[in-house]
Amino acid sequence: MDDLDHRHLGVQLKLWHLQEDAPGMVFWHPRGTALYRVLEDYVRRKMRRAGYAEVRTPQLLPKQLWDRSGHWDKFGAHMFRLDDGEAAMALKPMSCPCHVQIFNKGLRSWRELPIRYAEFGACHRNEPSGSLHGIMRTRAFEQDDAHVFCREQDVESEVACFIALLDEVYRELGFPDYEVALATRPALRAGDDANWDWSEAKLGDAARRCGLAPQINPGEGAFYGPKLEFALRDRLGRSWQCGTVQLDSVLPQRLEASYIAPDGSRATPLMIHHAIFGSLGRMIAILLEHHGGALPFWLSPDQVAVAPISQAQAAYGADVKAAFEDAGIRAVGYDGADTLSRRIVAAHDMAVPVMAIVGGREMREGRVTLRERDGAQADMPLAEAVYRLQARGAAGCRDG
Repeated sequence: MDDLDHRHLGVQLKLWHLQEDAPGMVFWHPRGTALYRVLEDYVRRKMRRAGYAEVRTPQLLPKQLWDRSGHWDKFGAHMFRLDDGEAAMALKPMSCPCHVQIFNKGLRSWRELPIRYAEFGACHRNEPSGSLHGIMRTRAFEQDDAHVFCREQDVESEVACFIALLDEVYRELGFPDYEVALATRPALRAGDDANWDWSEAKLGDAARRCGLAPQINPGEGAFYGPKLEFALRDRLGRSWQCGTVQLDSVLPQRLEASYIAPDGSRATPLMIHHAIFGSLGRMIAILLEHHGGALPFWLSPDQVAVAPISQAQAAYGADVKAAFEDAGIRAVGYDGADTLSRRIVAAHDMAVPVMAIVGGREMREGRVTLRERDGAQADMPLAEAVYRLQARGAAGCRDG
């Protein structure tokens, strides 16, 4: 394992750890949790602006639901099961049947469609031990699950809107070049050929509408419908599937989803499944390796390290840290007994992008010296430093 492998970086930067007695399970430390929440909140804002309502659904669900959806037959061997002698249950490997349950509560009208749900769904899959790889492939993970319930005439525009959103996110994260493939009907599938013809054509048309030319992955679709798969390459050139969008007419039928059509009849909606990251852990791993651990300012779990030159400035250092925190800047104090040079090295080792150094003059004049990763320094009033870093964080979310 080299120094730029995410498994090494995660431990070095005190983000998470894995342990042998819990294979495929991630223990997120405070700094890792901070990074996790930054990325989660970033996507949450994007989804909210795109018209998605956030929901939360159970992790443990009855076997009957998975039987009805078809997942028990298809994925049962990879599901964590519980049988207490009364009823068989399973930890969810995905959230889609749960979102149908929410849709099914209440009588729906065609006027309400499209209805869009999003969830950071905690999922569990009993992956083979040989396929586990750091936090890129685990047995417990969180997906940025989203589902759209819509009519046929909505499909192409909804898929195109999702692709545009995914493209925006990937570019802002520093991945303007990504791979896309259209996964077509597998040998074992639900639905007739006419429906698969229509679904594959709709996904292909939406991709081309967004300027993409997907390669064809024959037979790699889900059992209920075709999908577009979006992959990012890590620094070693390995391809990792992240985003996906899938078109599904099977699950709504099996779980009896319906709405009142314009003519008053009951109709079954189509369901679009999609995720931008797929797994938040996988995206974090790719980002760490892509940036060699030195994440952009807006993503860094600690954005600024406040370091008083001596204990005489400790109180002022606390005030500086509080001013940054009040402005929404993630600040940490480096005010230990070590020399300033050692504290600078310690902050560098944690890949903190900016140091705020305060000495006697800064304390007397209400100023701060900002020191960048590359050693560049600038002295300024505290209020200006707060403004600059706050603007830098906001700009980073837009520009990557």
